[in-house]
Amino acid sequence: MMRIVSRAGNRGSIGTYLPLLIFVVIGIFLGIGLFLNPHLIPSPLIGKQVPEFSLPPVQGRELGLSTADFKTGEVSILNVFASWCTACLEEHPFMMSLSASGLVQFYGLNYKDSPDAAEEWLDKYGDPYMRTGADINGRVAIDWGVYGVPETFIVDQQGKIAFKYIGPINQKVLDEEILPVIRKLKNTNND
Repeated sequence: MMRIVSRAGNRGSIGTYLPLLIFVVIGIFLGIGLFLNPHLIPSPLIGKQVPEFSLPPVQGRELGLSTADFKTGEVSILNVFASWCTACLEEHPFMMSLSASGLVQFYGLNYKDSPDAAEEWLDKYGDPYMRTGADINGRVAIDWGVYGVPETFIVDQQGKIAFKYIGPINQKVLDEEILPVIRKLKNTNND
């Protein structure tokens, strides 16, 4: 005896449409992601004190970098860079310009670099930093929440991280994102 099974009763069941539904949901999230700025990844450190650390100076420099340098009552910038980083070289003229403006205390954190290469790079392209810490093993960068280089942090007058930018700084980023944050922090202190 042969049995005939009808599948007509299964039409419209959730199992039939589940793959399509999953595809649509994933598509929506990917579509939203296309419009987000990858340079502004939220940092859990925003609003928190800078991490405790103390680094020796980059070879050929006299001043290292530590937590105390960010607790001077001044707005400061920490620029994470490396000699092997092509994007760091791309942003370097803007770092030189920002440093020359005297608008903020300007510090460098040299990330996973050889001492000779870091010294040579700063000597060749210019040293915009008041102090530069040599983070040879990358441990301090991890404490700062660094994903890679270059990254730039703005620290307020109380030593709290106020802003983080991932990627190279250019004139547009400087004018539209970095300088407004610096001005706001400086004005907040003056009120």
